[in-house]
Amino acid sequence: MFAGIDEVDWASMEHAYGPADDVPAILRGLASADPAEREAALDGMYGAVHHQGDVYACTLACIPFLFELVVDPGIQDRGSIVELLTSIGGIDLDGDDEDEFDEDEIEGAANYAMAATAVTAGAGVFFELMADEDPGVRLAAPLALATLHSHPVRVLALLRERLPVEPAEEVRLALVEAAGRVALRHRELAGQAADWLTRLAGEGFWPGLRLAALAQLARCAPDALPGDVVRVVTGLLRQLRSVPVRRAGAAPAVDAQAGPAEAVDTHSEAAPEPSVEERAAPVTLVGQLRALSDEETPGRFAPWTADLLRTLHVGLDDRVAERTALLTAQLRSPDHQQRIDALRMSSGLIRAWRGSYEELVRLVGEQLATPEPRLAEAAAHVLEELFGLAAPAADALAARVAADPGAWVQDWPSGPPGLGSAVKALARLGDARAVPALAAALERPEVPHDVGFAIGCLGAAAAPLTAVLRRRLGEVRLDEGAYDRASPLLTGLTALQAHEAMPEVLRVLRDAPEYRGEWLRTAALRALGSFGPAAHSAVPELRTLLRRPGNTSATEAAQALWAIDGDADAVLPVLIEGLQAERAHERRSAVNALGRLGTRAAVTAPRLRALLRHEELWLRVDAAIALWDVSGRAEESVPVLLAAWEKNRHVRVRVAECLARMGVAGAGSDVAHVLRAELASVRRHNAMDGYGSHDTYEDENLLAFCRQALLGNTGKGPTT
Repeated sequence: MFAGIDEVDWASMEHAYGPADDVPAILRGLASADPAEREAALDGMYGAVHHQGDVYACTLACIPFLFELVVDPGIQDRGSIVELLTSIGGIDLDGDDEDEFDEDEIEGAANYAMAATAVTAGAGVFFELMADEDPGVRLAAPLALATLHSHPVRVLALLRERLPVEPAEEVRLALVEAAGRVALRHRELAGQAADWLTRLAGEGFWPGLRLAALAQLARCAPDALPGDVVRVVTGLLRQLRSVPVRRAGAAPAVDAQAGPAEAVDTHSEAAPEPSVEERAAPVTLVGQLRALSDEETPGRFAPWTADLLRTLHVGLDDRVAERTALLTAQLRSPDHQQRIDALRMSSGLIRAWRGSYEELVRLVGEQLATPEPRLAEAAAHVLEELFGLAAPAADALAARVAADPGAWVQDWPSGPPGLGSAVKALARLGDARAVPALAAALERPEVPHDVGFAIGCLGAAAAPLTAVLRRRLGEVRLDEGAYDRASPLLTGLTALQAHEAMPEVLRVLRDAPEYRGEWLRTAALRALGSFGPAAHSAVPELRTLLRRPGNTSATEAAQALWAIDGDADAVLPVLIEGLQAERAHERRSAVNALGRLGTRAAVTAPRLRALLRHEELWLRVDAAIALWDVSGRAEESVPVLLAAWEKNRHVRVRVAECLARMGVAGAGSDVAHVLRAELASVRRHNAMDGYGSHDTYEDENLLAFCRQALLGNTGKGPTT
């Protein structure tokens, strides 16, 4: 084995972390009899040689040796090596993809193409591995064939032939998944694959197999799904719960060509008891991921159902009503882990798709009362991201918060403490029942970093917290850590417009340390501005700050002075100078401040008009909004706003808010067309960006502004 490995000039190549002269040792580690060495070697392959899916020259040089390993029955964990080869060779580079590479990426693209060619050329060995004695190899081989082999008709035929004789349940599921992958990669075979999957989804087959077939139909032929797919799936889950099976256990054999066969009494291919070495705490990334997966497996009636249900949900895509109904059923399952899975899927559904979620959210709230801590915490985490949409769970949240003071604040190994999920969710509903938890949080030695934002959500309901906010702010040492300690308190006082805190805020403003001093002064100035005319005694202090124009503090001081004193003549010169700042965010601050002056800043219209052509999109948007605010003329601003709307979806909330104030969404107008198209979309405007804790909140605000604009309501603020 490994003939010629030492003749390769590994030292002339590189991987993600430098010279590749350690690759021979990594390859030999994959062949080790020691499970810890094998795991470390696999970690090295993914961590360096195939880092984040990259293909280097050394990755290409490994391919022949990896094939040597997978065909040697004496090597253990060969299934992992098959998966590695599938990853290395399974990157598609069609014409559209190739157009996206710049000159610096051409070499990488060439490596991907060569890897695909090399692994595909050797993919015939995976046919032989379909009947390997090692179930782990048989588990990986079907997807390898579906991904890599150049004769998909032959692959699909083999999958159908293998299913009736395959004894391991998870391998059978992999055979079905491979058929779905063939259909997706080779659309000309989608009909054949769908016909087979439809037969497997029929009554009489093993419930796990039927669920797998439905999941793959959702991916490759959703129109072939039964009309009552939710009823069918929930029935299958009930059947699976009634007969618990082992992770690697056997299930009734099936004749995938003709129809269901009689159940046979076969013995499970039970996983061997792990050795002492394998039970040791994992130190590799691969081992840690495996351990996390294993933590969720014990006691589960069929641990692979979560993957199948996720696949089904992805395939159902925009069929929100059906997905909601399915999740509702999942959340009523007696199986705790299935409900945890359903909570995660519910979060993904609500974050990506618009719909009617009242009943689903109510059921999420019911999970808070469970004695299973992981389930309750998962439910609270889902609700904290929903803001106003969490209203159906308000009473459940309040009960959870009242019953568990120990979870009001979450301490972290590194970084400042934060509010617990249930407290945040309740506060984000504006529910006064969160106030006792926030009061307790404010008495902690280290105040949670997000307490000020929670107070902002509560608004006037949090007024009883003013006294403790003042006291804690007065106790803050104005040293290098002052910003972290004072910022949450200033944010809370700003939200409450608590002018009683003038002395404490002025102390911070006057004595802010040099480290993060500008940030701290900005927070103090915003607090003073929120106090309005009640902060009149701070005017001399603010006028002093205005004499230092051209910095962020001067602009913030000008905004505070305008809010308190309304002296446009004093603040205009400072804001006009701020328009020339080097940093775009400082210009934006000045632009937005001029917009708040309204017609009192009409003299700045030419300067704002010039910014409509600035290269920075957000600055163009701010300038267009401010130009309308100071001039009252929409004809110049609207085209800029609509162009930005199409170019960058992240500006849509800000643009829609302005359009709602403008009142320019008349029937038949371009504005009305854009707003109605947004409201007609089932997908959230920011759903393409992955995880964001405020994604749903932002999108719900967008919808509210769009409706407000179309109704001609010129009042400010969202309706959610």
